Amino acid sequence: MGVDSSDERPEPSVDATVGSGCDIHFGESGALLTYGGYLQLPRLLSAQRLESEPPAHDELLFITIHQVFELWFQQLLHEAETARDAMAEVRLWWAKHLLHRMHVISRVLIHQVDILETMTPQDFLVFRQKLSPASGFQSVQFRELEFISGAKDPSFVRRFRGITEEEAARLSRRLAEPTLWDAFIGVLAARGLPSSCDEEIAAALLTVARDRAHHADVWELAEALIQHDELAAAWRARHVTMVERMIGTKTGTGGSSGAAYLRSRLPLRYYPLLWDLRSEL
Repeated sequence: MGVDSSDERPEPSVDATVGSGCDIHFGESGALLTYGGYLQLPRLLSAQRLESEPPAHDELLFITIHQVFELWFQQLLHEAETARDAMAEVRLWWAKHLLHRMHVISRVLIHQVDILETMTPQDFLVFRQKLSPASGFQSVQFRELEFISGAKDPSFVRRFRGITEEEAARLSRRLAEPTLWDAFIGVLAARGLPSSCDEEIAAALLTVARDRAHHADVWELAEALIQHDELAAAWRARHVTMVERMIGTKTGTGGSSGAAYLRSRLPLRYYPLLWDLRSEL
């Protein structure tokens, strides 16, 4: 049976045009870029070097989890910097969007601890001694996150051991640059709300909370910041519980008091004025 010419369909072209008007080419013709090349998979998948000999089965999991943590810390810093700059430019919708993304990533970090807890204390002890004196305390990116969020503590820079000059410079830069909270205070000032001291900021926050008809976007931004703070607290609580389950009251590999030190960090709040506001509503 013949096929009517009207039923014939042309072969799909590998060329497509995006909204910008630029031609893009899908398919493997030309082979200019590959999936593995773009993601640098040979480098990425060869970066898990075990210290145990013979290799402990769970050490690969331990390294992978912590490398993924650091990748997410890098992304969180990227979003936090941009959210801060967006507030400085009074682009509040963009700042809120990026803070929301940070919330989602933070929840992933918290749930990722569940994977780590599939490792038993006995299996961890097989290779734990090989980690000393390395410690999570030495995570420069995690400290950068605390600094940019508003919890600046110069003593951490002085107490760090084994970090490079470049890492020390990064921490010093974070101590000197504005925080998310500084940017939010700038938003209050841009709205004509007094914000030169904590008392004025507290009064401005109360005005915003009680007049959401006129300050809805500022209120939503404040709520996004306190959500960031709450999720950071949830991460710290989840982390210390995992450590206690894994090593009990043992000293940390870096020489810290381990879980006792982590518990001392639980009361930390990035934005205490936002928490105090709840008592005044």
